[in-house]
Amino acid sequence: MEKAFLKLTKTDKIILESYKNTIEGLSDYMGEGYEFVLHSLENLDQSVIKIMNGHYSGRKEGAPITDLALNMLSQIQNSSNNEMYKTYFNRNKKGIMLKSSTIPIIGEKDRVIGLLCMNFYSDTPIGNIIKGFCAPDNNSSPVETFSDNIEELILNAVDDSKNKIYNDASISSTNKNKEIITHLYNRGIFSLKDSVIMVANCLGISKNTVYMHIRTLNGKEKI
Repeated sequence: MEKAFLKLTKTDKIILESYKNTIEGLSDYMGEGYEFVLHSLENLDQSVIKIMNGHYSGRKEGAPITDLALNMLSQIQNSSNNEMYKTYFNRNKKGIMLKSSTIPIIGEKDRVIGLLCMNFYSDTPIGNIIKGFCAPDNNSSPVETFSDNIEELILNAVDDSKNKIYNDASISSTNKNKEIITHLYNRGIFSLKDSVIMVANCLGISKNTVYMHIRTLNGKEKI
């Protein structure tokens, strides 16, 4: 019978599950040179509960924890400066240099319940790494607005929506404000504080008109 290293609570398991999506996103962002491994400390014999690019190490879900991961966990737990991660260089059995990081996952009662481990393989072709950070040729990338405050964010969003709608000849002049509100709604702007009042002022309409369009859009969502 397998012996549990750590008894996880229901909340602990939910926390670990949430990290599965995290490492999928990290893997998609960082590219093929990185191996991401999610360990649960409940059962060290089958600790790997999620792995991305596991072909590097030949591991898959259900693989055991490594001796180095246990060593890094011990160093973290015994650290005198409360360092909650370890970044280091090591080599695999083939002698390939890896830059690695071990980050503990904290569960209920401040217990370490798992590990998120990252390994960058230094033999990854540089062309493959660069390719992963190049924008697609179709120029369809969204534009992200970095603002110092919420007011600036809302005003920038309104200006952007106005430019798009006003330059669309297929939208009649009587429907342009409605389409602007729809565009802002789809971008989630109306979840921000005071956004309705600011949008109404920018468009020269009443806040009740904005609310009316939002209610209509909310109704469409439920259909």
